[in-house]
Amino acid sequence: MCGICGIYSFNSRHSSIQGIVRKMMKVLVHRGPDESNFLQKGPLSVGFTRLKINDLKNGMQPILNEDKTITLICNGEIYNHNELRNELLNAGHIFGSNVDVEVIVHLYEEYGEQLLNRLNGQFAFVLYDERSKKLFCARDQVGICPFFYTFINGSFVFASEIKAILEHPRAVRNIDLETLDQIMTFPGAVAPNTMFEGISSLENGHYLIIEDNKFFVKEYWDLKYPSIDEQVEVHGENYYIEKLDYLLDQAVKMRLKAEIPVGFYISGGLDSALIASKVTKFENIHEIPSFSLDVEGKGFSERKYQQLVQDRIKSKHYEQIFSVQNLCDYMEQVIYHSETMLKESYNTASFMLSNLVHEKHIKAVLTGEGADELFAGYVGYRFDQIRSRQNIACRDCEKLLRERIWGDSEFYYEKDYSTYTEIKKQMYSRNMKQQFDEFNCLRKPVINKDRIRKIDLVHKRSYVDYKLRLPEHLLANHGDRMAMAHSVECRYPFLDKEVMEFSRFIPANLKLKNLTEKYILKQIAKGHVPQEVVNRPKFPFVTPGSVNILKQNNEYIHDMLSYEKIKKDGYFDADKVENLKVQYLQDGFQLNLPYDTDYLILVLTFSIFKDIFKISSL
Repeated sequence: MCGICGIYSFNSRHSSIQGIVRKMMKVLVHRGPDESNFLQKGPLSVGFTRLKINDLKNGMQPILNEDKTITLICNGEIYNHNELRNELLNAGHIFGSNVDVEVIVHLYEEYGEQLLNRLNGQFAFVLYDERSKKLFCARDQVGICPFFYTFINGSFVFASEIKAILEHPRAVRNIDLETLDQIMTFPGAVAPNTMFEGISSLENGHYLIIEDNKFFVKEYWDLKYPSIDEQVEVHGENYYIEKLDYLLDQAVKMRLKAEIPVGFYISGGLDSALIASKVTKFENIHEIPSFSLDVEGKGFSERKYQQLVQDRIKSKHYEQIFSVQNLCDYMEQVIYHSETMLKESYNTASFMLSNLVHEKHIKAVLTGEGADELFAGYVGYRFDQIRSRQNIACRDCEKLLRERIWGDSEFYYEKDYSTYTEIKKQMYSRNMKQQFDEFNCLRKPVINKDRIRKIDLVHKRSYVDYKLRLPEHLLANHGDRMAMAHSVECRYPFLDKEVMEFSRFIPANLKLKNLTEKYILKQIAKGHVPQEVVNRPKFPFVTPGSVNILKQNNEYIHDMLSYEKIKKDGYFDADKVENLKVQYLQDGFQLNLPYDTDYLILVLTFSIFKDIFKISSL
């Protein structure tokens, strides 16, 4: 993957635009340290920073078509490019390189915007059609690759990371209060929202068009589960196991293709272990590097299970040890690259792990992310089944709130939000409380409610997890930003387009069977993954929280949480924060992470975020 950025000017061209784009490129150099390029084409000025993975000699971007009327810059990988290339060559197209993303240019010539669902990969691109004066931008189906944009003085400004957009001299640095409240409430921000007011994230499975001074965003793909009333062809259990096993094989095989060495992660869980077992089918495993991170402290370490996987596959393995002190040491860098406040500390672990990968001169790694959301991996899926059997009643105000945000008064997701809203409001300053009704993220739906109407309960939670947990959190600030901080590309076999499409029609009782989560993956893993790992209940990846950080007595951390700073910043209630600090420092006090909300990590990371990005007090 790489870094892309640029400015599309609706008005006359300005001599300063090239200088601005070049500044944008400089802050994206970690995404592409190998080469960079700038091009001005009509109203479009683009910058590209390259991480060399395919066609090392001739794969530089921007890429143009045969008559130079179409210009493309793309961050990402197209895994089915070989078959697409053959199809396009047979249709008479002429390629100028062997780089995978060039197929996008020629697919556009053949199919226009309809090309998107022909692509199996991870991508965010900008394509300019000089003949029709059209700018066409898109983000992959699940949102692996980021794409941010805003409008400044009659120009469309875009980049792979927000920090590049902030290089524009007229970019505004204000907190988007609704996004702050989303992160306080949900797993993370919900696109198109970002922490920066006026700067948007293009939603996964969406594209945008600018043509004739008109701008619109449109959905082209979503994880649409069949209705319980829909007539769907049903097969036996073995059919689904064998078909999914085959599709995962193909997904892993495609993601191992590169002109540079590719590694993989071993976390100690089922998902990464299954991917690791499949890597052994296609590569000499003794030459393929694997990486793991072990967290120090009781209740955190997964080293036992990581070692079981490593003993089975015998890859060339590297391990990183993670401590509470590392949280303090790397907090600023992590927030800078995350570009957001955080509600957990584990981004630091991902940051350190990708640094280990970089130190071993590996540019791409396979990871098991996405399996929990597609195959009922979280504890919430089991709790749903238990609640449905017990017919637990809830208050009328909670039912009304659930109806508003989910379109289903019976659907419980993570919290009793009516109660949590009052607790959350206590965290905000007086000024924030006065504005709360304006930015409360629960005042309106956060998903398309029609997508979860009349579908199985397992699929209902799967869809909400996919929309609220994956794109802007696990794949963005935790995945893409932490890996690319060290010039490492993450690849996700479970998020292969064909795997996701097939997963929609796998019966829910093969994902969660008799309260056994990820049942179908466990059937595939039998005989290939150590049985202790297969039988292991879901163990959330957890790192020490603010309770542990406070006890380090780190001067910088205490400054960021000081009464004076919290009061001056004006977003959180300084007295409430002081009370929490006293509570968290009591002997024996612990949070049940990740299930309890770590309020101080939210305040701490926000305080650091605000300082790093030079945002004014409220």
